[in-house]
Amino acid sequence: MRSISKRYLCLVTIVVLVHLVVNLLHGRAHTDLGVGLTTWQYIFVLTVILLAPLVALILSWTRYARAGVWLLFISMLGSLIFGFCYHYIIVSNDHVAHLPPGEARGVFRITALLLLVTEALGVVLAAIAVRRFSKRENYA
Repeated sequence: MRSISKRYLCLVTIVVLVHLVVNLLHGRAHTDLGVGLTTWQYIFVLTVILLAPLVALILSWTRYARAGVWLLFISMLGSLIFGFCYHYIIVSNDHVAHLPPGEARGVFRITALLLLVTEALGVVLAAIAVRRFSKRENYA
């Protein structure tokens, strides 16, 4: 018996893949505007924001679904906090209101917002699945 529904898996797949596409567009806007990342930020973006949700997605389709939803929860929450802080709180050239001049400013701002939306959805979906796993354990 599958531990999470196909409907849930389809929603997770859509959110993670949309998140990936938005990330790629946002990365392109970073490049076009010359908004660089420090070494630790680059490593964080690569591992937590780009790769971890993809690994979580793959795990969610296997018998390791519990580990997948936990990884999705942690990676999307980390991504959400990182993006919110750097795009909306910390004043730098990565802040949506302090971008360097360039044609990619609109894309940067839109994708920064879309990242927050997809990451929030990822957190909510993962939290629901974690809760369902916890309820099943309590009734087992």
